[in-house]
Amino acid sequence: MSRIGKKEILIPENIEVIIKDSNVSVKGKKGELSYKFSQLIEINKINNKIQLKKRIETKQSKSIYGLSRSIINNMILGVSIGFEKKLSIHGVGYRSQIEGNDLILNVGYSHPVRIEPPENIIIKVENSTNIIISGINKEVVGQIAAKIRSIRPPEPYKGKGIRYIDEVIRRKIGKAGK
Repeated sequence: MSRIGKKEILIPENIEVIIKDSNVSVKGKKGELSYKFSQLIEINKINNKIQLKKRIETKQSKSIYGLSRSIINNMILGVSIGFEKKLSIHGVGYRSQIEGNDLILNVGYSHPVRIEPPENIIIKVENSTNIIISGINKEVVGQIAAKIRSIRPPEPYKGKGIRYIDEVIRRKIGKAGK
């Protein structure tokens, strides 16, 4: 039994939640999100709370019960507060910059790497080595951050590459000389 799925979701005052069949749309000061959920989950809005129930006790309904609650909660948090991921670039000569809306990375390749953010995603660069990705959809913010990190993941010998701010890289020792 999912402990996460059982929890009620509190709706803040400035957030509007509309539930139509299995479609849930959430409007807030930062924007609007909508998501179509499975028919196996029943979503009820009671005053300023949202409750989820399984319509049928099957393995699939059990597996998406907690997930559905987490997605709705993240939608509410996204339109009220927003999400952000911070990346850091380490390495001699590695830097980043913003050109228009695009992020341009110089990370040791023969050419600069250009990344176009999807709509509703904002990319900022601080002092050419720190990148901040922010938006209202947690899934898209995390996906863009992972895409940027995958361009030059941190390597274990010198620690060069793009990493999350709070990420710890396990360092290896180099060759043992004779």
